[in-house]
Amino acid sequence: MQSIKFYRERVAINVLAKDIANAREIYDAAQGHAVIGILSAQFSDAEQGIAEVKRWMAEVPSVSVGLGAGDPAQYYKAAMIAAGTRPAHLNQTFTGCGFAAGALAATGGRGTYINALVSPTGTPGEVLISTGVISGQGTPARVSCDSAVRMMTDMGAHAAKFFPMGGEKSLDELNVLAEAAAKNGMILIEPTGGIDLDNFGVIVECCLRAGMPKVMPHVYSSIIDPATGRTRPEDVVRLMDIVKGIV
Repeated sequence: MQSIKFYRERVAINVLAKDIANAREIYDAAQGHAVIGILSAQFSDAEQGIAEVKRWMAEVPSVSVGLGAGDPAQYYKAAMIAAGTRPAHLNQTFTGCGFAAGALAATGGRGTYINALVSPTGTPGEVLISTGVISGQGTPARVSCDSAVRMMTDMGAHAAKFFPMGGEKSLDELNVLAEAAAKNGMILIEPTGGIDLDNFGVIVECCLRAGMPKVMPHVYSSIIDPATGRTRPEDVVRLMDIVKGIV
């Protein structure tokens, strides 16, 4: 079973890597306070994903199984990969997190953090929970942040994933969600989408100020070298310097 090493028990970062060598240098650059994402969308089936994730887990101390740009069609594959590997972390849609929690529990993977993806509505205090394959095609389901967090907890999720960040009100919306999560005893929040070196600090501060025990921002394309596809270790060092200045 893998675990997540939060800086001072408060902050870790979720990042992608081109390959195992890149993953290892990123993890080291973060002094262990990083979770390396592997996207299920790249695999043809869960069996292929399980084999590859196991290969990475043998070399990288903390792995996150992801969907791939929040793609709801990947919820089942991601859950099955996680159930077969017991990684440190699993990304899920709001509607898929209960299934994932059951699949992991059935295989003894109770130590894996599971998030549930909700999206902004433009109205602070409300989030979109219809982030699944079928629900995402129907009438949008907007609920209060309080109700969303309570439902996540009912379904076995450990974290609220807010995707995507962006727009004038997204920080206000994240703040209300974080306050609701903290009030209801949720231990982790995960803002993602559109996070870079410029806005990373204010996003982390927002979540911590709202009372969240732990924060794990996902920082992806903004720190990936477009020429090589590698996540830049020097940018990871800069992210951790920002964290150390806040926590």
